[in-house]
Amino acid sequence: MNIKQNLRGEIMVLSLSGKIMGGPDHDMFQTEIKSLINQGYVDILLDLGKVSWVNSTGLGILVSAYHTLKKNGGTLKICQVSDRIDNILNVTQLKLVFETFSDCEEALASFGQS
Repeated sequence: MNIKQNLRGEIMVLSLSGKIMGGPDHDMFQTEIKSLINQGYVDILLDLGKVSWVNSTGLGILVSAYHTLKKNGGTLKICQVSDRIDNILNVTQLKLVFETFSDCEEALASFGQS
């Protein structure tokens, strides 16, 4: 998994690419989230447009980040979810946890800004 940061107003957009599989991805992603919180960024948008696969451990990474941000008064939203990953979120009922959006602009607007 690769992570690129793009600040859009008060919202930090994290563009993920590759596969979210756990192992070293977990430590890298947790470190990234904690670093952003320490910098004052608690509203995060995950752009999954270039993510080809998420396994159960990868889903755990996303859920963990969601709870970490929520504890710190923030929000985690997801945009550009592929049909395959959208299906995984539906089957696992994580669609009830994560707000998902078809594009990033719509997701950014949902934070109350663009």
